[in-house]
Amino acid sequence: MFRRCPKLVVRLVAALAFFTGAAHAYPDKPIRIIIPYAPGGGADGVSRLLAQRLEKSFGQPVLVESRAGGNTVIAAQAVARAAPDGYTLLMTGGSTMSLIPLTSKKVPYDPLADFAPISILSKGPYLLCVSAELGVNTLDEVLALARAKPGALSYASNAIGGSAHLGMELLAQRAKVQLNHVPYKGFAPAIGDVVSGRTPLAMLDQATLGGFGKSGRIKVLAATSLTRSSMYPDVPTLAELGFPGYELETWFALYAPAGTPDSIIEKLGAEVRAWLSTPEAQQALNALGQEAAASTPEAVRDRIKSEQQSYGPLIEAAKISTD
Repeated sequence: MFRRCPKLVVRLVAALAFFTGAAHAYPDKPIRIIIPYAPGGGADGVSRLLAQRLEKSFGQPVLVESRAGGNTVIAAQAVARAAPDGYTLLMTGGSTMSLIPLTSKKVPYDPLADFAPISILSKGPYLLCVSAELGVNTLDEVLALARAKPGALSYASNAIGGSAHLGMELLAQRAKVQLNHVPYKGFAPAIGDVVSGRTPLAMLDQATLGGFGKSGRIKVLAATSLTRSSMYPDVPTLAELGFPGYELETWFALYAPAGTPDSIIEKLGAEVRAWLSTPEAQQALNALGQEAAASTPEAVRDRIKSEQQSYGPLIEAAKISTD
């Protein structure tokens, strides 16, 4: 066949040489890590730590760029459409891939077909928080208020259809209460309204909560993990408070556009995993309320599929839609 198609052979050899050469030289210019949230949240912190490591290892600038809005879709679409050369990456929470495509028929990307996952970087529990301005101290008191005035008590989330939104909906469903959802463009802009009591409830990741949880301006009522948070060991889990089996995690992963050469994905993945294995990375992530959680690309895909199967029925039952 090759004798009959000499031009095909030339093209195949040229393509192989291009991708091999590109991977060998990679990176020879600045890399961008795009996050779909406002600066100041967990993804921003994790991305900047990773950027520092990659700059040292690769000898090239690594820029972190925030493109908040569109329920994380704007940033994800930008990376899906970027050249598959390893110079435009996406750092985002699990809901961008697992959940938001289930809440909208208009999401302009396929989470499995349009991205090449590199690795999960970190994970951690959400914390059920309430503004001190609300004047309650326990989950039971919050639920009592919600039952007294159905739909009057508001909670903040970082996005419609995101993990924090669905986590609150799951709690409301199991507790048989009605809560009013107020979505924000990321956790960072939401936390001010939680502190002031304008939107008094939220499930916040530990990075976003930061010092507010220790200051008393926000009260931490429960952790969404099956075991207590190491940062808040005195705070019970929702499972302890009468909701057995309740579990919700925030997790961040790194992606490239689909079609990025395997050698580049492997080079980035190896660097990420090497960094996450160091005590310095683990301590830095712990300071952000996260736990190092390196993975293979296949493990990222498996987690996306698993969460879609788990949360699909809840999204349908609660009629959550971003369209």
